[in-house]
Amino acid sequence: MEIKVLGQLTASESGVSIVPSAAKPRQILALLALNANHVITVAGLMEELWGLDLPRSAPTTLQTYILQLRRKLNAALASSPAPAVPSRSAKDVLSTRHNGYLLGVDPRDVDAWEFDRLTTQGYAAFEADDPARASRLLNEALALWRGPALVDLQRGPLLDVEVMRLQESRLAALERRLDADLKLNRHHEVLGELAGLTAQYPLNENLHAKFMLALYRCGRASGALQAFRRLRAGLVEELGLEPSARVQRLHQAILASDPALDVAVRV
Repeated sequence: MEIKVLGQLTASESGVSIVPSAAKPRQILALLALNANHVITVAGLMEELWGLDLPRSAPTTLQTYILQLRRKLNAALASSPAPAVPSRSAKDVLSTRHNGYLLGVDPRDVDAWEFDRLTTQGYAAFEADDPARASRLLNEALALWRGPALVDLQRGPLLDVEVMRLQESRLAALERRLDADLKLNRHHEVLGELAGLTAQYPLNENLHAKFMLALYRCGRASGALQAFRRLRAGLVEELGLEPSARVQRLHQAILASDPALDVAVRV
C-alpha cells in the first residue's frame, strides 16, 4: 500500500485508489495512516470527525465509514496479482481493536513516516560532521513534500495537531539542510532560496541569520546589514522584541568584517 499525506491525500493498493470520495472517511484514512500500526480509539476518531458536540448517531455513523473504507480496500486487494504470501483481507489491514481501529501498513509506505526517517538520519549526519550526507538526506526528505500537508482535507482537532507537527518538522529540516549547505560553502547556491524564505517568514531569526551569512560570504555585506534591519524592524513592530543575542552578535561580526565568518559556522 502507498499512502501520501504530504500534499493532497492519495492512497492506493496495487495501483487502485482506496481514497473515499466523502470528506469524513477521508479524514479517518488520513488519521489512521499518520498513526500507522497504532490504535486510534473510537473516542479519538469521533472527536476528529465531530469535535466535542457528538451527534447521537456518531458511533453508528463511524462504523459505516469504517465499512466504506474496508469496501475500498477489499476492491483493491481483489485486483492484486497472486501474492507470494497468504493474502490479507480488508479486516486484516484495517483491523478492529478493543477500543478502536488500527491500520496495519509498512511505515515506509507512508510518506510522512519516510520523511521522519530521512530527517532523523540527516540530523545524525549533521551532528557527525558529515554535511554532504546531511544535505543529501534532508533534500530527499523535503522532496517528498508536494504542497501543504493534507491540503485537500477538512481537518478536526487531531489532524490539525498532526499537520502542525509536520509543517514544523518540514521547516526544521529545511533550516538544517541550509546549515549543511552553508558548511559546504554553497552560499551562492542557497542565496535565492533564502531570499524567498525570509520574505515568506519575515520574523524567523534562524532563516534571516543564514541569509545574512550567505549575503556576506557572497561579498554583499551591505545586503546582509539591510536584512538585519528588516528583521529588527519586523520584530519590534510585530512583537515589541529586539533580535536575539545570537543574531545581534552576527550583525556585529558583519560590521567588523570578522574573518571567522568566512569559515563554516552554525547560525
